[in-house]
Amino acid sequence: MPKAKPTHPKGQSSGIPRIERLLTEQTAVILQAVDEKLSAQDQTNELRFATLDRHLEERLVAQDIRILAAVDKRLEKTEERFAKSLDDLIKTLDRFLKRLTDIEEEFTFMKEDLKRVKAVIREKLGVSLD
Repeated sequence: MPKAKPTHPKGQSSGIPRIERLLTEQTAVILQAVDEKLSAQDQTNELRFATLDRHLEERLVAQDIRILAAVDKRLEKTEERFAKSLDDLIKTLDRFLKRLTDIEEEFTFMKEDLKRVKAVIREKLGVSLD
């Protein structure tokens, strides 16, 4: 069998490991630079997210305050309407009780008047109406 000819001259075959080593070093340097760039980008993103979170939290708090203020106003109006309705009901009950009391007093007076009329009839005519 004939001997295969090397594709590289003898002087260059020792250079391949050296090239591989240089490529490995270059790859390591590139990877380190990419890692540093990504780390810097991560820090920038973290700062942006922190700023956005803080801004969002402030907006949510402000919105909560506005909502609570609106609810307070509506509750206050409802309380005012309830108080007015309650006052109207109390006034109506007071008028009703006054009329009832007046009627009871009138009934008591009429009973007394009737007793006196019966006494006069018994005395004058001698007739008992009991």
